[in-house]
Amino acid sequence: MTETPPSRSRLSRRSFLKSSAATLGAAALFDSVRMAFPGGVPQAYAATPETTKATLGYIALMDASPLVIAKEKGLFAKYGVPDVEVAKQASWGATRDNLVLGGGANGIDGAHILSPMPYLISAGKVTQNNVPTPMYILARLNLDAQAISVSNEYKDLKVTADAAALKAAFAAKKAAGKEVKVAMTFPGGTHDLWIRYWLAAAGIDPDKDVSTIVVPPPQMVANMKVGNMDAFCVGEPWNEQLVNQGIGFTACTTGEIWKHHPEKALGMRAEFVDKNPNTTAAILMAVMEAQQWCDQMANKEEMSAIVGKRQWFNVPVADIVGRAKGDINYGNGRVEKGTSQYMKFWQDHASYPFKSHDAWFVTEDIRWGKFEPSTDVKALVDKVNREDLWRAAAKQMGVAAADIPASASRGKETFFDGKVFDPENPTAYLASLDIKRVA
Repeated sequence: MTETPPSRSRLSRRSFLKSSAATLGAAALFDSVRMAFPGGVPQAYAATPETTKATLGYIALMDASPLVIAKEKGLFAKYGVPDVEVAKQASWGATRDNLVLGGGANGIDGAHILSPMPYLISAGKVTQNNVPTPMYILARLNLDAQAISVSNEYKDLKVTADAAALKAAFAAKKAAGKEVKVAMTFPGGTHDLWIRYWLAAAGIDPDKDVSTIVVPPPQMVANMKVGNMDAFCVGEPWNEQLVNQGIGFTACTTGEIWKHHPEKALGMRAEFVDKNPNTTAAILMAVMEAQQWCDQMANKEEMSAIVGKRQWFNVPVADIVGRAKGDINYGNGRVEKGTSQYMKFWQDHASYPFKSHDAWFVTEDIRWGKFEPSTDVKALVDKVNREDLWRAAAKQMGVAAADIPASASRGKETFFDGKVFDPENPTAYLASLDIKRVA
């Protein structure tokens, strides 16, 4: 006997019950998420992260603050990636090596990084056996607020952004059979480029007239204290700490060399980003919201206290907070309060990774022999710079249109010595420079 099929009414009832259960379950889930975020459910939940985990490296420098704050303030968790780790790195060389390894091999997936490094790593210029590890720049972390500091040996020369007085002093020291050492943090990185620009503008060849050495940021002060260097370029809080300990003085902030210059970036392995686009967006939005928080002057004291903790920078707040607010004691009798030479994390489009800025970094690394003169600057920048992902994250966060640049270029940039960089014509800029490693 053939079984009679279920009636339409029984099907409808079963479908209704299943549908009702699903609806109630979804409603309960949404209610729990909504209760967790009374200010509004982050839009990141519209696209579930592929993984809640990632490891981001950082160096103890103030421009790593957005990563630290994103972790401390629960912003990674807010955007659905609570298991993001922010891991201290011993040096920029260690950061590079751990990026090459990747998070899956006990390395790191991304990092607070010197803006030129993703280009050097992607091109295999600074990796073992010159094997490229493709990377992307997702955001700029800050503008300004690095500095060039000099040993007290030269205190009477009143050196500023104009380093001309050091030319004869360095030459005399070399003539006496002593080595002149200037330190930076990574070959071809931002600090290397700032101190090279500063020296070359004064007629001092950074490859011939002095010895350029690599020292990790947290070791700068200790090395100058024992007389291992004559000058260095690094970010804060190490210049302020140097002055507070009476070991040396600050000749200039880097913003005095190039006003509103780009500095660090949020860089990630291309493989991670391509595999985990939603996770990447969540990380990016968490860091961008942290940048907005860090940028508020009312938060500078708390920011300084947080990053100064033992587990982060292990630095006294007194060595951080002054320059974080733009109050600069240069250490040579020059004291300026309330300057504009503080770190910008969000204002002035600080977070947006302008392609024109990366074009300058690549061009300067051509200047000093890190890239070949034949390098296609635009093609390399287009490959590494993912400002499109920043724009998508900004729109998803509801960032005001005025805070999203209309163009990927900030246009021509003018330096303190009158040199002009036109991102549309890097060759003309190189031709205008007297000291360089290219014809």
